[in-house]
Amino acid sequence: MTRPTLTPSTALLLSVPPLLWAGNAIVGRLVRDAMPPMTLNLVRWVIALAVLVPLGRAVFSDGSGVLANWRRYAMLGLLSVGLYNSLQYLALQSSTPINVTLVASGVPVWMLLVGRLFFGVPVRRRQVAGALLSIAGVLVVLCRGDVHQLLGLRLVIGDLYMILATIAWSFYSWMLMQKKDAPGLRADWAAFLLAQVGYGVLWSSVLAGGEWALRDVHITWSWQLAAALLYVAIGPAILAMRCWGAGVQRAGPSIGSFFINLTPLFTALLSSAFLGEAPHLYHVLAFGMIVGGIAVSAR
Repeated sequence: MTRPTLTPSTALLLSVPPLLWAGNAIVGRLVRDAMPPMTLNLVRWVIALAVLVPLGRAVFSDGSGVLANWRRYAMLGLLSVGLYNSLQYLALQSSTPINVTLVASGVPVWMLLVGRLFFGVPVRRRQVAGALLSIAGVLVVLCRGDVHQLLGLRLVIGDLYMILATIAWSFYSWMLMQKKDAPGLRADWAAFLLAQVGYGVLWSSVLAGGEWALRDVHITWSWQLAAALLYVAIGPAILAMRCWGAGVQRAGPSIGSFFINLTPLFTALLSSAFLGEAPHLYHVLAFGMIVGGIAVSAR
């Protein structure tokens, strides 16, 4: 087996997804008044579904296992398309893109906990040390850099939504590691993603229906909103997943995981450019602690 290496082209592949995911947080914040979060998530993935259908035709073959393993793909679609993305857009209604992506950077902590408690994966001492350091970084974000607020911490509701989203993503990631898919479907990235998105759109429809039933929903259509929908459907959803899969195959998941933490950095830069939300010193501190925690765990 060839040892994974990090070449300049592979580094570029792995840098594209964090940039697109950062843009997703910015766009979600920009259009929060034009389209409600659950509806935004549904429309986004309906567009992505339409793009994936001709690319992932293998999903309709007899041996794909999409119908036979419908419970697995329904759960994958619920945890990723249904819950993670909906909760992220909901979080952006009250929290900033920088805070949202920094809280999401704490996902390795939840990965360890979910893996140990629900999938029986042992945790090493160095991983625990790294997890504690990452948790400290997340707490810095949640208390806005003021240590005295920890005793009477009043969380922005968006931060709580994002914590729930990261827990959902942790369960999703561990389910992916089980590899219970047909070999042909797993090898075809478009078909494998389409299998999840198809069920995910159904879950998103339920959540969007509840949103329309519980509140007076208004959508302000414009060419800016249309452009935003195309971006979040094609960029962060499809293109990012494709680049991520190709990059991880070349460099391996251990090296690739470090690139996820570029997302808050890109978000801070984009927020400053498009939203006028300049990053604070505590954002820098939190980012360093989260990345440091992951680095300690990875060693």
